[in-house]
Amino acid sequence: MEGLLKFSRFIDGLTDRLGRSLTWLILVATLISAGNAIVRKLFDWSSNALLEAQWYLFAAVFMLGSGYAFLKNAHVRIDFISNRLSAKTRNWVDVLGIVVFIFPLCAILIKISWPLFVNAWSSGEMSQNAGGLIRWPVMLLIPLGFALLMVQGLSELIKRVAFLRGAGPDSIGHGGHEGDVNPELVAQIDEFVAHEPAARGVIAVHERDSLGKR
Repeated sequence: MEGLLKFSRFIDGLTDRLGRSLTWLILVATLISAGNAIVRKLFDWSSNALLEAQWYLFAAVFMLGSGYAFLKNAHVRIDFISNRLSAKTRNWVDVLGIVVFIFPLCAILIKISWPLFVNAWSSGEMSQNAGGLIRWPVMLLIPLGFALLMVQGLSELIKRVAFLRGAGPDSIGHGGHEGDVNPELVAQIDEFVAHEPAARGVIAVHERDSLGKR
């Protein structure tokens, strides 16, 4: 297990460095956007290449950063439910989610998107907009992004299994988000609601209104 944990830490290190590097792309996209807006207002000139470069950079951050979000446990969770589960149950849920959903989804999307990249590469496909960019770099982001997510998923799976076997710490803790609900606070709220009919009424009205908006 120790060998697998070392491999997991190696993957985590690569993912962390990549994720931190991607933050610079946000700055570059912001500068391009601001510069494009300024020259358009001052000189009545714009460029489709600059406009497309913005969403290329956004796509790179979104696709290549998914593994980093998984590493930092910043992906979407139903924290109100997750915080009520035991540490072992949370980790079992993650193990099943990684094996049953993440791995197959990544494999399917890599298989589907790879021919799109190959076709764009071989044909030299260009944007349909005048002065636009070549298409293969943004096509490559799709299979590459899901490959990185799958690799990070393998690292997370190793850490979850290690915890369940008593060979490692609980890497997801109480949900991993800085703004997670405090479990003690959740217990206090439950106790208050159980003894206050008025509070139960407010929650019932809120749930009724929520269902009515769906």
